[in-house]
Amino acid sequence: MEKLSIEKELKENAYPGRGIIIGKSADGKNAVTAYFIMGRSENSRNRVFVTDGDGIRTQAFDPSKLIDPSLIIYAPVRVLGNKTIVTNGDQTDTIFEQMNNQLTFEQSLRLREFEPDAPNYTPRISGIIKTEKDKTFNYALSILKSANGNPDSCQRFTFSYKSPVDGEGHFIHTYKGDGNPLPSFEGEPKLISIPDDINEFKNTLWNSLNSDNKVSLFVRYINLETGKAVTLIENKNK
Repeated sequence: MEKLSIEKELKENAYPGRGIIIGKSADGKNAVTAYFIMGRSENSRNRVFVTDGDGIRTQAFDPSKLIDPSLIIYAPVRVLGNKTIVTNGDQTDTIFEQMNNQLTFEQSLRLREFEPDAPNYTPRISGIIKTEKDKTFNYALSILKSANGNPDSCQRFTFSYKSPVDGEGHFIHTYKGDGNPLPSFEGEPKLISIPDDINEFKNTLWNSLNSDNKVSLFVRYINLETGKAVTLIENKNK
């Protein structure tokens, strides 16, 4: 698979929607994940990321302007033991609760479908990192999408990555680009490079996202030796 420039991928797409990246830093020391949200409507843009225990949640920047919280207010990141769950909706809670009851990541997502936001039927994208005591980790990414806009059919795809390669990660997002209706992501997650430095990675992602549509960004580096996580959050609304 061709390794793509994440900077180029984001700069050439005005509206990838919401995106998840998971991979390994170039020095091999960190499991890495990132999640961003974008918005076209005032309601979608009226959000910030805030920390919530070991995870994060979305919150209305101006509560007086919040119209419909159903698909925009949720916990994108939750931690369950040695597992970090990252998603673009309230399926974070479904995965957390079902894995806590011994279901797998994939089994948990069989309980969910794409978002009921006709005519877009936004895909639900999800990721999970599982760190091990031997300082290794593995991860998986999932997308639940309609059949080319047909809400009568839900298509589920899971991509699993064992023994990740130093300096490589995978990027999945909700939309191929802007449009009406918005066209869903297609194909495998995209192979990209992951640098050693969390600040460098955060700045590259934030500066590459469309300035009008970007809303918030979360980046986390998990040290595989110590288990310590370093998290950075960038919000357009200050």
